[in-house]
Amino acid sequence: MKYISTRGGAPAVGFGDILLTGVAPDGGLYMPEAWPKLRNVDRANWMPFSANTEDLLKHFIDEDFHPADLSADVEAAYKTFSKKEVIPLRRLGQGRVLLELFHGPTLAFKDLAMQMLGRFIARTLKARNQRATIIAATSGDTGSAAIAALRGLPNVDVVVLHPHKRVSEVQRRQMTTVLDANIHNIALEGTFDDTQNIVKALFADTKFSKDHSLAAVNSINFARIAAQSAYFFNTTAYLWGEGPPTFVVPTGNFGDVFAAEAAARMGVPMKRLVVATNSNDIMARALNEGVYSSGAAQATLSPSMDIQVASNFERALFEASNRDSAWLAGAMAEFSKTRSLTIPPAVLTALRARYSAASATDAETTAAIKKLYDETGVIVDPHTAVGFAAVEKLAEKLEPPVVFLATAHPAKFPEAVQKAIGIKPELPPELADLMDREERCTVLPNDVNAVRRFITERVA
Repeated sequence: MKYISTRGGAPAVGFGDILLTGVAPDGGLYMPEAWPKLRNVDRANWMPFSANTEDLLKHFIDEDFHPADLSADVEAAYKTFSKKEVIPLRRLGQGRVLLELFHGPTLAFKDLAMQMLGRFIARTLKARNQRATIIAATSGDTGSAAIAALRGLPNVDVVVLHPHKRVSEVQRRQMTTVLDANIHNIALEGTFDDTQNIVKALFADTKFSKDHSLAAVNSINFARIAAQSAYFFNTTAYLWGEGPPTFVVPTGNFGDVFAAEAAARMGVPMKRLVVATNSNDIMARALNEGVYSSGAAQATLSPSMDIQVASNFERALFEASNRDSAWLAGAMAEFSKTRSLTIPPAVLTALRARYSAASATDAETTAAIKKLYDETGVIVDPHTAVGFAAVEKLAEKLEPPVVFLATAHPAKFPEAVQKAIGIKPELPPELADLMDREERCTVLPNDVNAVRRFITERVA
């Protein structure tokens, strides 16, 4: 399998190369040259999640990975999860299913890909006798998942930027209380979009990127998309006989919902993908109004989705335009200047054939947490609740089964949950002392040069 840039101006590379890079040299995102075709997706072919994941990822690796190494990494990754099923399904009645993706070490869906990605990166660096500086922008969960996967590993430094005072206390402490020498936390005085812009600027600085061997673990890294597509495959196979599901995906940077599109393009049947956003509704507006236009990011009860530029939407535009990289390169260049892109009618039609979208305010999110708890006794975090609130606002009727992605443990956002139902969810025992642990973090201004100096001074 080779990987090409969405913007068409970079040479094709192998799996090991996309693991250790961020954006492509032309500014685009790496995608497989062609989508592989998966084995039949049905109940007869269903396997436990780890086996399904290994079977899917075999299509994406190359000579850098021996099949036995892949098997070992997948097995080790999912041993870190607290549930034997890894991603348990919970029936909620009325054709609704909750897909719990938060049973990993940092209590968020990011662990499902990151625990493998960390092992893949470490294995590739060792084989190549290289060192890398992993740099990540996070709206809350990617950073802690990357740190949990990469802490203490040889040949790897990890630099994580989060927006100062714009993540929950639990999210922050899951990052800043990890004191391993190779972990470096930056609280940036700005929004998530600012952290993401700085990361992109550092990768675009060819000399700096090369000197520090920068690599990315955000969802711009296609290996994460591939790993996350496995749970859409697994869920559809498990529910076989009930009809192709509709997946409701809380959405910020568009990586998780694009992983669903990736699964569909590999042959996984599904009816619809619902893009659920909070008040930072750039994706809902883009899909409903046809204009992809960013504004100022708003702080909400679902901070991991407080994003105004959804990087992975570029991948969806690439596919919806029949992989027209010339058009996409021009469109992205225009968007970077004007912060607005009118989506061509044919591209918009292709997107709407797959995606529906709606947004939810904080008040609607709180109401959704309460309603679900009153009806079922199930407590969800505010990001998951955005999915339930968004579905209530859709004009179309969704045929069952409707699968709601539960993307984080409610204890990561205790204040929001307590506001909704008067109950403060408790952290699992292994994190019970989180609020008492020592923190280490550096607050920096929203300035790429300040971040560049920090990395130069702190990272070997």
